[in-house]
Amino acid sequence: MHLDGSCHCGRVRFSVESTEPVPFMRCYCSICRKTAGTGGYAINLGADARTFQLHSGQDAVRIYRARIDGKESTGQRHFCGHCGTALWLYDKSWPELIHPHAGAIDTPLPVPPENVHMLLDSKAAWVQVEGRPGDARFEHFPKESLAEWHRRHGL
Repeated sequence: MHLDGSCHCGRVRFSVESTEPVPFMRCYCSICRKTAGTGGYAINLGADARTFQLHSGQDAVRIYRARIDGKESTGQRHFCGHCGTALWLYDKSWPELIHPHAGAIDTPLPVPPENVHMLLDSKAAWVQVEGRPGDARFEHFPKESLAEWHRRHGL
């Protein structure tokens, strides 16, 4: 699925191809919650990093690298330096993947048949995990990748 995305002020525009636009990965870690989440989590999509194109706004893109256990994370959280929109996450540990934030996507996304709730051991006490009764929930990371989820569901 072709995804077009942008920031709120319109300076940054990008596109990417995603073979795994669902299920939505709802991440409850403190980094996602504080940099991109409004309901106590961020919604991360899976996409093919080789297809990523930045169409405008290179000069506006900023990168935040969180500190985890005293070390700088390899995860690069890209955001617009003008309006603050969280755009995508890229980590060189998985060079074939890029994770655009659903909130930055302008293309109509499909309604996911389910959500995956991850890093629940990091969620804030005030956050209520919402979703469908069959949604997968993980205290840490799921063992199944988005690609494996799609294969299992014949998508």
